[in-house]
Amino acid sequence: MPASQVLNPMVVLAIALLVVRPTLACRAGQQGPAAGPAAPPAWRLVWHDEFDGAALDSTHWVRETGGNGWGNAELEFYTDRVENARLEHGSLVIEARREAFGNRAYTSARLKTQGLGAWRYGRIEARVQIPRGQGLWPAFWMLGDNIPQVGWPGCGEIDIMENIGKEPGRVHGTVHGPNYSGANGISSPYDLGGGAFADAFHVFAIEWQPDTIRWFVDSTLYKTITARSVPGAWVFDHPFFIILNVAVGGGWPGDPDTTTLFPQTMRVDYVRVYQR
Repeated sequence: MPASQVLNPMVVLAIALLVVRPTLACRAGQQGPAAGPAAPPAWRLVWHDEFDGAALDSTHWVRETGGNGWGNAELEFYTDRVENARLEHGSLVIEARREAFGNRAYTSARLKTQGLGAWRYGRIEARVQIPRGQGLWPAFWMLGDNIPQVGWPGCGEIDIMENIGKEPGRVHGTVHGPNYSGANGISSPYDLGGGAFADAFHVFAIEWQPDTIRWFVDSTLYKTITARSVPGAWVFDHPFFIILNVAVGGGWPGDPDTTTLFPQTMRVDYVRVYQR
């Protein structure tokens, strides 16, 4: 190589430093990607009933009885008989029947965990196939366990799923509390978009945390309520117990008519409670 083409070693070093220095400066000034918010802890199963036994678990459920209309002008008498609530093929079956019993023309069942299980916050879900027909009113819901002390609606009510038979493709999620109860409960519907909820099982759930409750159908979030969105006191900060029932008649669904076939059943594959 001719001498004229040989670079001075000091020049080479200077050029190299000029090239590398900005890169080093950039690297020195760089920071890793900002850490995002920590993922919430995974849900942990804390209570469940899979209804796989031979009989209803009396350590989980109380059979509530009576035929007093339940404040809604309902027509059924809730019994403690297996004809109205039993386990069958791995599911809980609540059966509404047209038959005279007590002072009523229909029978059904109402099961609750009151005194046996109550939870403050968490994900509460059930996989349910509801009955069908005018005048049927299946529900999966919760009441505050302080109801003996403060009464309703001061105890709070969370309706995870309600259906009225004249709306076969719609369910409702609702809360009731002071100054927003009964017909003034804070409610939203979820429409199936085709067919009837009675055609198949569906998963109904809430995710409940301080100041917020979210409603889901088959993993679809369709409703959120916060403490700021209710027109009265937020009374959802204490334990609630679970209720499953099928009412017949009442002011909201109306009475059965000639199109309503009996017996009608609500089948519950499982009920699960998760917490973090």
